[in-house]
Amino acid sequence: MAALMLQGTGSDVGKSVLVAGLCRAFANRGLIVRPFKPQNMSNNAAVTIDGGEIGRAQALQAIACRTQPHSDMNPVLLKPQADRTSQLIVHGRVRGTLGSGNFREARGALLTEVMASYDRLRAQCDLVVVEGAGSPAEINLRAGDIANMGFARAANVPVILIGDIDRGGVIASVVGTRAVIEPEDAAMIRGFLINKFRGDPALFEDGYREIERRSGWSGFGVIPWLSAAARLPSEDAVILERPADPREGRKLIACPILPRISNFDDLDPLKLEPGVELVMVPPGRPIPAEAAIIILPGSKATIADLAALRAEGLDIDIRAHHRRGGLVVGLCGGYQMLGRSVADPLGIEGAPGEVEGLGLLDVATTLSPAKTLCRVRGEALGAAIEGYEMHMGETGGAGTAQPFAVLDGGQRDGAVSRDGLVIGSYLHGLFASADLRSALLDRVGIAGSGRDYHADVDAALDEIAAGLAAHADIDGMLRLAQASV
Repeated sequence: MAALMLQGTGSDVGKSVLVAGLCRAFANRGLIVRPFKPQNMSNNAAVTIDGGEIGRAQALQAIACRTQPHSDMNPVLLKPQADRTSQLIVHGRVRGTLGSGNFREARGALLTEVMASYDRLRAQCDLVVVEGAGSPAEINLRAGDIANMGFARAANVPVILIGDIDRGGVIASVVGTRAVIEPEDAAMIRGFLINKFRGDPALFEDGYREIERRSGWSGFGVIPWLSAAARLPSEDAVILERPADPREGRKLIACPILPRISNFDDLDPLKLEPGVELVMVPPGRPIPAEAAIIILPGSKATIADLAALRAEGLDIDIRAHHRRGGLVVGLCGGYQMLGRSVADPLGIEGAPGEVEGLGLLDVATTLSPAKTLCRVRGEALGAAIEGYEMHMGETGGAGTAQPFAVLDGGQRDGAVSRDGLVIGSYLHGLFASADLRSALLDRVGIAGSGRDYHADVDAALDEIAAGLAAHADIDGMLRLAQASV
């Protein structure tokens, strides 16, 4: 079984997109391919076919391989929450929390379980494409590492290093990585890719050759800016830092960026709609008064994010929006915030206690250690839907007598206020349904496009794969992977 690992000179250099593109490119050649990321840190996650959860990027990479996401594709997932702690997910299941004090020791002890997942994947495919995390040049994190060179050396997987030319200093980034890492780690790197290039690649020819000379590594290509990547699901909070591109003549859907926002990729399908301008509202700014819909997204720490929302005065904005007849939608943690109260008697998110909710839905939530993870299908707003649940806690009350969705099997989900202006749901992935999007947008006078979000993502993956085939040495990378057998 062949294997290849992509690591980066830093975060957000395009590792996830390039791994997805390579997975699709190799799958298009008839190979059975599987993605793998030993350790991920993200609050954007997806439910797997075996009832676990993995990082959103690995779920997308599974789609690129034309296979179902499985918990073995991301055996260790860290989900940041309040008070400098992260929820630890191992093989798709919650195993507790990690703090900054015990992070390194606990992480290193997980290598055996990482290797077990990797070995299971290897047994079922022709090629595993592995994604690193952060950068191997973060030598202060090298001890106990399982995300980059710690894994590469344990599994004897050759590495290609990715440099991002768009942010500048790419020659120093690649050559500098060579300079600071251990010689044994450097020996695992067999080449490099330059990513996100704009303009004429001939202008970088001298720089490219200088990287080869100074690093001793072979170049595998210069990848242009891949615009199709913007049509893929959002993975990291980095994307939230980028300003929106306002377009006139569209109705606003506003989503506040709370400190522990999670699964904000739920909103990505709304970007397909020509009548919609999705605005992510950063801290320190009010929710635009002209917004047609306010969406409260998922949260990894509902009580802490509710406090942050109030500290920003956004609760006032939300209530004013509702009084004006505006639509408010809460997803998962956002649904919990819309209720009368959120109780945490066992201290799941922090100190035990109970806080008042926004009071826009007649429901109450009690947090509990049991985590609901399941895929669902059903009907909402007269449209067929499918998605997944991923939450800790139960929500009940009189408001649930008017549910948002009825699921296959008769279970009910969520709540709708008596005036029909407030909707809460535990379901993720709802907006991927064109009919559901249209039904929701129709409530605020927006005509839905009917575009198929899943088909759009699939087409974007094919475009990225074609871009890699045109600008990278795909054959050389495959030979390198096969030599690792």
